[in-house]
Amino acid sequence: MNFIKTEIPEVVIIEPKVFGDKRGYFLESFNKKAFEENIHTVDFIQDNESKSTKGVLRGLHFQKPPYEQAKLVRCVEGKVLDVAVDLRLGSPTYGKHVAVELSGENKRQLFVPRGFAHGFVVLSDEAVFSYKVDNSYAPDYDSGIIWNDLDLKINWNIDIEDVKLSDKDKKLISFKEFVSPFKY
Repeated sequence: MNFIKTEIPEVVIIEPKVFGDKRGYFLESFNKKAFEENIHTVDFIQDNESKSTKGVLRGLHFQKPPYEQAKLVRCVEGKVLDVAVDLRLGSPTYGKHVAVELSGENKRQLFVPRGFAHGFVVLSDEAVFSYKVDNSYAPDYDSGIIWNDLDLKINWNIDIEDVKLSDKDKKLISFKEFVSPFKY
């Protein structure tokens, strides 16, 4: 596995070694020892998966303490633009984001630490998105920031009229309205 630091050092791209031949391929999607040596110890407790069509945008989501979550995300089939926004007060990258294309073809993964908002948009006709989390879902602590916030200036690489949002995601607050419970 290759671990690549991004502009926000705590957000890490992981490229697995892919062994392929005419029958298909094999890859190791997670290795606890390699993860701990290159990032840090994280006790992932649950795996989740979603399937979405082109233009579906999920995010920007996070959970407030004490239910904040770290995530290890990947796109198993199709292609997405995955985004992590730093929400940690006092961080030199507070309010900045990392955007990475994840696809079934490039097999990249992204580690999103606690204290970050996370979202993705589907760029292919369909996408299967899979992720590990290190804390349970807690609906009362679930929150988010609106995907098209003017201060965050995220280029989602999709036409605005093609974006499909849930009712919940249409009602998320702006970054200016957000009061961060996360510390750097």
